[in-house]
Amino acid sequence: MSARGGQPVEARGRRPRSRAWRRFRGNRAARVSGWFLAGAVVLLVVTLPFSWAWFNVQDVQHAIRAAPTTGQVVSYTVYEQPLRDHAAGRYASAAGPVMHKASAWFGYDNVGRSLLYRCLFGWLVSLSIGLAAAGLAVTIGVVWGTLAAMAGGRVDLVMMRIVDMLFGLPYILLVIVLKTGLETPLTRLFGDRAQAANVVILFLAIGGVSWLTMARVIRGQVLSLREQPFIEAARAGGIGRFRILWRHLLPNLIGPIVVYATLAVPQAILQESFLSFLGIGVQAPIPSLGRLAADGVAAVNTFVGFWWLITFPCLILVLTLLALNFLGDGLRDALDPKSSAATMVS
Repeated sequence: MSARGGQPVEARGRRPRSRAWRRFRGNRAARVSGWFLAGAVVLLVVTLPFSWAWFNVQDVQHAIRAAPTTGQVVSYTVYEQPLRDHAAGRYASAAGPVMHKASAWFGYDNVGRSLLYRCLFGWLVSLSIGLAAAGLAVTIGVVWGTLAAMAGGRVDLVMMRIVDMLFGLPYILLVIVLKTGLETPLTRLFGDRAQAANVVILFLAIGGVSWLTMARVIRGQVLSLREQPFIEAARAGGIGRFRILWRHLLPNLIGPIVVYATLAVPQAILQESFLSFLGIGVQAPIPSLGRLAADGVAAVNTFVGFWWLITFPCLILVLTLLALNFLGDGLRDALDPKSSAATMVS
């Protein structure tokens, strides 16, 4: 089927997406950030059996805050049994000695644990908490903002006053209240896996207080779209509210949702790192980037500088946050046709 001007309807429908992809590829910082994050995910998945088995392996006699080196510090026999307990024997025997050679690259902490594998596992924990918390915040914010805008009147007024009230409360206070309220039931639900329960509680607490901005953004977008002619035409045609929301409003909200979700991930990671740094986030022995940074700060003093304990976790955290922010900015410029950067590229 052809449209006016001889251009197929399918091709014309794909043009906005192709223009957005072209604008995104033209943003070098966003493109490099995307490749960096993709490589990081691959690295974390490939090394997960080793980081999971070795992040808490201790050898106090052979490595007490040993500096980074390319040589072997801890004997492989110390690492062999934990790896066999967490992975298949054939996989452990084949790749274990090779991966063990890298255990000294980032040095060791005060109880002889490899900082490399603690950073890898902590990086995975921080990314997982950030993604889960951002997903929860986006979901709650989209539902809350959409319902408020579609309902209108007193319902909208009450719902948005609740958002304003929560905005006025201290962030850390809300997180502590949520953690306190969720700790007992979730710990009982997870049984003896208190560490897993703590991670779940943390991302629920962060996501449970990070949806307020999203709710305001989506409410404003829905109120603006609700007055557009195509919505008025759908309403005049007798289409119900739910179908208007599902067929007309949500497709036009994909851009803001994707952009905010991308920008919410680094915010959630930073919040998790801050809470773990204060001691109310991820609990030992589970590492996270914030927990590792807090341990590194405690190890730095005026007499002996164990610089590697704070340098590597903070460097990974900074690179991750920068990459996520550049990726979010690139998606915003690509998906928002009113953006100045998008106009310049196109």
